[in-house]
Amino acid sequence: MFSTITNSINNLLINCLYNFIIIKYSVTMFYYNIIVFTVKCIYFLLIKGEEYEMPITEILARNAELYGQETCLTEINLDLQESHNVIWREYELIENNPAGEYRREMSWRVFDEKANRMANLLLKRGIKKGDKVAILLMNCLEWLPIYFGILKSGAIAVPLNFRYTAEEIKYCLGLSDTSALIFGPEFIGRIESIYDQIPEVKTLFFAGENRPSFAENYDRLTANCSSEAPKVKLTDEDDAAIYFSSGTTGFPKAILHNHKSLMSACITEQKHHEQKREDNFLCIPPLYHTGAKMHWFGSLLSGSKAVLLRGIKPDWILKTISEEGITNVWLLVPWAQDILDAIDRGDVKLEDYQLSQWRLMHIGAQPVPPSLIHRWKKYFPNHLYDTNYGLSESIGPGCVHLGTENIHKVGAIGIPGYNWEVKICDENGGLVEQGKVGELAVKGPGVMKCYYKDQKATEAVLKDGWLFTGDMAKMDEDGFIYLVDRKKDVIISGGENIYPVQIEDFLRAHPAIKDVAVIGLPDKRQGEIAAAIIELKPDSTCTEEEIETFCAPMPRYKRPKKVIFDKVPRNPTGKIEKPRLREKYGAASLVAAQVEIKKI
Repeated sequence: MFSTITNSINNLLINCLYNFIIIKYSVTMFYYNIIVFTVKCIYFLLIKGEEYEMPITEILARNAELYGQETCLTEINLDLQESHNVIWREYELIENNPAGEYRREMSWRVFDEKANRMANLLLKRGIKKGDKVAILLMNCLEWLPIYFGILKSGAIAVPLNFRYTAEEIKYCLGLSDTSALIFGPEFIGRIESIYDQIPEVKTLFFAGENRPSFAENYDRLTANCSSEAPKVKLTDEDDAAIYFSSGTTGFPKAILHNHKSLMSACITEQKHHEQKREDNFLCIPPLYHTGAKMHWFGSLLSGSKAVLLRGIKPDWILKTISEEGITNVWLLVPWAQDILDAIDRGDVKLEDYQLSQWRLMHIGAQPVPPSLIHRWKKYFPNHLYDTNYGLSESIGPGCVHLGTENIHKVGAIGIPGYNWEVKICDENGGLVEQGKVGELAVKGPGVMKCYYKDQKATEAVLKDGWLFTGDMAKMDEDGFIYLVDRKKDVIISGGENIYPVQIEDFLRAHPAIKDVAVIGLPDKRQGEIAAAIIELKPDSTCTEEEIETFCAPMPRYKRPKKVIFDKVPRNPTGKIEKPRLREKYGAASLVAAQVEIKKI
């Protein structure tokens, strides 16, 4: 702790001296900056320790002061020619930029200045504390400065899934009471189709070239704004962000978090994975996910670098790790499998890459098969391994984690994360016996404030500070938690939530379909896939190929990967009996089937 303080103050003094000599600050301002910021450093590092009680924006300001000229973010695109003509409905979870290969960097000082310019632009346009500002961008170097600019203005950031349809975008903008939207070139068509239907969104900012006529130019406008931090007072309890998660009605719920939640994610992530100044984090998943951004928060807290890679090919990942000196990597299960398969086939050779600095591989967003980790450790025996469990309602990963020291328990999601409590409950909320299955509940500083504008849904899952996750789990004799099944009717495929109701409603429009039910089935690569059980009308015929053609207008990730023609069972009240279907088709304990609970 004290060495950290010493290094921080030394860095501060060097920076101040540089400013004094080179930039010729006044003597008065020179000493003022030394005194004020030294006090801040001592308060931050010594008095507060790890329990920082401040908005996350102050961490960015600290990094800009201490490490201003150092690179904090790098964006890499390795040009994938065959994707250039792919329409958005065909997007995978991660897509490259068709502009071609490039590498861009940003320093901590520029990051902070860009965030300040964004904040000042919003304030100039009448955005007030508590207003909502949505972000609809692919991963890019501008994403995080825009996010932090929204926070610095006192507004609430509303990240949107880049694979939302126009109708879903409109729904989420309305549900969140969004006042302003910033979007990129990939979304012009979708926004154009609805912009006259979203009158509550007073301002549309466009980030990119070839600005559409119905939006304003983000780059030009922010360039004319002050780079000084706006004088907006923020506290831990102020609302900070709205994220969207699965909803049984087909459309997402709006999840409201405060600044305390965001700060808790920083602390928990850094505590779990011990990021240091010399670390370099590879971020591949989309930044609208709480998982990706919250793992990066560990880099923010430690003042270390991160790389945004726009692509998931195994050779791209290994090349980036090698050339950028990556130490920490967060992967989804399919990407880890793809790397291992590429090594097995000889498509990539590990000796072609510099990988000795790579110390940590962690996985989240879906259950992890132990067999995958066994294979991984054969090729990478020195890697630390961790898996994280979390929900958007609990500010992403970390409320439960395995811990790098507990690889002997691979297959479990782990133990309570730092600053978190966990319990497994029966239907009445009481504790179940050790080894029995019940609903997993978590409690900690990252629990959401509420489902925005949905008190009934909030009361259903928040009880005395405990968040009831909807996941069924059991605890072993050592206190490690294993997921068994999912109570909520949501499919998690390759780390992405899929809402069965949306697919069911779409398929019911087919003239030959009488009834349909969509369930998740185990899948080796994706964790689970959406399977459509289709009951045809009497005297009607249909093939799987016809169903695939009919589903083509849907985004690719939502299309059922398996079609089964069978009767759809319903109970006396008319509800589809999905547990019967899951049992019939081998998915009665879906999560347990994915994980294959066993010890090394």
